Amino acid sequence: MSGKRRPDIRQVDATALAAAAELLRAGKLVAVPTETVYGLAARADSESAVAAIYRAKGRPDFNPLIVHVPSLEAAERIALFDDRARKLAEAFWPGPLTLVLPLRKGATIAPAVTAGLPTVALRCPAHPAMHALLESCGLPLAAPSANRSGAVSPTAADHVAASLGSAVDMVLDGGACARGIESTIVAPRDSGWSLLRPGPVTAQQVEAVIGPAGDVTTPRGIEAPGQLASHYAPGKPVRLNAESAAADEFHIGFGDVAGHTSLSAGGDLAEAAARLYGCLHEAAGDAHPRIAVAPVPDEGIGAAINDRLRRAAA
Repeated sequence: MSGKRRPDIRQVDATALAAAAELLRAGKLVAVPTETVYGLAARADSESAVAAIYRAKGRPDFNPLIVHVPSLEAAERIALFDDRARKLAEAFWPGPLTLVLPLRKGATIAPAVTAGLPTVALRCPAHPAMHALLESCGLPLAAPSANRSGAVSPTAADHVAASLGSAVDMVLDGGACARGIESTIVAPRDSGWSLLRPGPVTAQQVEAVIGPAGDVTTPRGIEAPGQLASHYAPGKPVRLNAESAAADEFHIGFGDVAGHTSLSAGGDLAEAAARLYGCLHEAAGDAHPRIAVAPVPDEGIGAAINDRLRRAAA
């Protein structure tokens, strides 16, 4: 059973990366740090390896996976890039932006990765460990967050071990994730573009590169990870915009609201994003049966923080 026995946790070094690459080529699962959260990686061209991701996470099979690649050149072997997509990749890769693009005919991606959709989600990560692993194993890697589906995302190796246990073959421990929340997901449309998931790259930054989103608000169902109404859940009721807490609530503060712990005592939104899941893990493990979270400004990366908090409270 997952969560009952700790996986093999290795500090990131050349030996551990070589061992992880060998496991991945053999179709095994490896949890890897990225600049956003820890990912549960498997070779994206193997149906059995991808099935192992869904099985380990308990993830619904209609929820597609992000494919990680080492470069734009590698991404173009998998998906069709127009000028806008290429501009975004050149502006934000390597980094925390995922692009949802038409799957290239003949691309060797297991059908379960795309959940049967004609599109594929692609990202080139910036974390040196993940980047080195992609280069070493020579494979595109499907890698959703390394935790049970719907639960709080992992930003440390211990979070992975507590959530997945021996369901993952190896965890590469690269310390805490710098960004702390999942990548922004953007889908270029025939006219304009859609923000499918807010993240570290803001809508304003995307607009500065390829222009305004336009009128693309028509719902299209689940096109990318992170769109389920209930997600990132700590297993306790969560109350948002709480200036103060009740006696039975663990209070997560921000700025002038101190709380039992704080996303950022100085009111820094980047620090709050990096600490978000760590604070939710702390609250989940505390004796208080409920969680209250202080107000967070809905600007810049604050929009992504509030998106995650709303889904955690759903």
